[in-house]
Amino acid sequence: MARYIVKRIAQGLLLVFVVSILVFSMLHMMPGDPIELMVDRKVSQEKKDEMRAQYGLDLPLPVQYVNWVNNILHGNFGTSIRTRMPVSQLFAARIPVTVELCGIALLLELLIALPIGLLAAYKKDGFFDRIMMSISLFFAAIPSFWTAVMLVLIFGVTFKWLPISGFTTMRHYVLPVAAMVLGSIASTIRMTKTEVLDVLREKYVLTAYAKGLSKRSVLVRHVLRNALILVTVLVFMNIPWLISGAVIIENIFVIPGMGALLRTSILNQDFAVVQACVLIISILTVICNLACDIITAILDPRIRISMGGSEK
Repeated sequence: MARYIVKRIAQGLLLVFVVSILVFSMLHMMPGDPIELMVDRKVSQEKKDEMRAQYGLDLPLPVQYVNWVNNILHGNFGTSIRTRMPVSQLFAARIPVTVELCGIALLLELLIALPIGLLAAYKKDGFFDRIMMSISLFFAAIPSFWTAVMLVLIFGVTFKWLPISGFTTMRHYVLPVAAMVLGSIASTIRMTKTEVLDVLREKYVLTAYAKGLSKRSVLVRHVLRNALILVTVLVFMNIPWLISGAVIIENIFVIPGMGALLRTSILNQDFAVVQACVLIISILTVICNLACDIITAILDPRIRISMGGSEK
């Protein structure tokens, strides 16, 4: 088991290294000069060169990359070209908002999707199964931004029941969280149903019924517990997508989170902020994949063995 974990961590570190190079390179290939964007046209070329040297933009790209990585390893993500503030200080105010939004959405998604997927599998081909699968297929085909806009038009503009911007009270949470949950809950429901159906065919389920256990006990203690292996994979894979989806949701509902910061930084070509945002999302994706593989291997030794690990 230890060998398998070390192997997966090494692969994750290599992937982070490759991603960091791609993030750094792609942003420097963007058209435009950030110094030209932040100063007036009347500023002299000497002053522009001085500012370019101040931000290290006059150095060769390999040197800039090494300096960038070294600063990040010491907790320094650079300085925003637009606001002249440390990027870490900008993140400190924005990350808690995004984490709170995504955490609530993920928790609600699991609380809703797992029971629905379990019942849909138990009542396979029944009315409940058909209606739930149709609804989940409908929401799976709709982009989250369209769902968010429709929620704003219906509940915010037409009926005026809920606020359409801000993030200060519990009422402000309803529409953005609903948009995120409806956009991602469909895959969780369908995955839960598929996995539960596979578990229901196992012999130990028939044995549990033969012992006289109640349906509720069998479904919860035996079926759902074993079906959660693949669902765990889906949950960890959903975390980066929730955060990336929050970029759109936060801009629609004017929420001061990482999404709004990333959008503003891209429009302003604020390289330091964009690099840090994209790198954090990429690293989080790698960490989630790594944690997913390790936890799945712990829950199911067959997966660990099939991927080259040992049984212990």
